[in-house]
Formats: sequence, C-alpha cells, structure tokens
Amino acid sequence: MKRIFAVALAIIALAVPAFASGAQESDPNVIKVGATPDPHAAILNEIVDQLAAEGYDLQIVEFTDYVTPNEALASGELDANYFQHLPYLESANAERGYDLVSAGGIHIEPLAVYSEKYDSLSDIPDGATFGIPNDPTNEGRALLLLQSAGLIKLADDAGLEAVPADIVENPHGYEFAEIEAASLPRVLPDVDAAVINGNYAIPAGLISTRDGLFVEGADSPYVNVVAVRAGSENEPKIQALVDALKSDTVAAYVAERYPNGEVILVD
Repeated sequence: MKRIFAVALAIIALAVPAFASGAQESDPNVIKVGATPDPHAAILNEIVDQLAAEGYDLQIVEFTDYVTPNEALASGELDANYFQHLPYLESANAERGYDLVSAGGIHIEPLAVYSEKYDSLSDIPDGATFGIPNDPTNEGRALLLLQSAGLIKLADDAGLEAVPADIVENPHGYEFAEIEAASLPRVLPDVDAAVINGNYAIPAGLISTRDGLFVEGADSPYVNVVAVRAGSENEPKIQALVDALKSDTVAAYVAERYPNGEVILVD
C-alpha cells in the first residue's frame, strides 16, 4: 500500500509543473489567439469562417492591455497573439525572458498626435503637456514622432526606446505625462495633446488621417505581427492563421472598415 501511495505521489509531482506552467498539448485544430479589440479582434472575426472551412476552430480571446497577452502566450494559454508591433515584442522578450517570435507581419497602425483643445501643432502653446505611452517601445515611438514633427530633438543615441530624459532640445518647454497607452484616449481632455496608438485610438472614434495633428508615415517599422512561442511558427495551424490574415477577405474588410488609412496592410 505504501509503495502504491508513493508511486501515486510521484505521478502527481510530475504532472503538477506542466499544468501550473500552462504547458499542455495544443489541439492541432484549435487556434486560440489573444488580441486587443479593434482592429485586431475585429480583423480576426472576419476569418473565423474561412479557417473553419479549412478545419480550424479560431477562438479569439480579447485583452485590453499590452502585458497579459504575452504572459498568456508564454505560459501556453494561447497559441498566438495579435496585438503588438515587432519592437514591442522584442522588448517584452528582453524584459520578461520570453522566447516569443513573429510568425508574420500583418499591418501598420499609424501613430498620431491628437488634441481636443487645438486644431494644429502650431496652435499648441509653449509649456503644453503631451500625454505619451509609458511602455518603453511605444514611449520611444511617440518621442520619435514628435521629433519628426519638429517639436523636440532627441540625443543621437536615443534609439527606439527613447525617454523624455533623452530630449536634448525642447524649445517650447513642453511637459510629458507618461501614461498607460490604454488610458490615453480617456485623458485626452486633461492634456493639451497626446500621442495615441491606433488600437486605442480607433475604438475611441479617433481617425489618424482625420483627427491627427501629425501622423506617422506609412513606412513605419512598427509592423503588427502574429506572435507565437519559438518553435511553433511553422505549425500548420499557425501558417493557416497568417495566410488567412493576408487573404483577400481581410484586404476587403480593411478597405471597407478602415478607409482612411487607420490600418495599412503589409506584404
């Protein structure tokens, strides 16, 4: 009896770590993808039937922040996520020790400067406060956008993860409020202007080409990708997901749903 009990405990001990880490065998016919609501989850919803016809059950899990989708993917709770650009993915890997890779680039969401108080950049007064994302890559992206607009100058070695301390020229004496990216649309009335990511601007009714005072160019390196755990990028279901996101179905949907360049598909 003692021997049987000991064997049972050993089996439990071996099983618990795999369960606790989320490392469970993935169903080859189920594609569980984490995404922020708009445009990512909206685009994914357009290919549910297409993938079903190929024998895949696409399950979409919505997130409203930038942190938990990568945690869920790394732990094995998701097969993929679709919400982030490549520099953010690389930063998350470096900071959190993840081993996540891109299975394919899908689209660009141009970053833009928005304001509810002013109609142009030239109207924004000296000493004004700009809201900017507080995560490393999007904060740097926002500051690089403001530099492109001629409002500030960053140190030559600032790079993609620039922070306000890297500003070497600020002739208008602007202040910078570092705010969680998801909260920027809500605090827009409380600041003079804000640099807002597309996947938070779009649900807030902000269209970069209509409402943006200055918009990132279409040659942006910040391509939104399908992220997966390293080693799974060539799995048939992941390739099917990427192919579907690059299909004519998605191209037609994006052209109709985002006619003003809020979402730009890449080759």
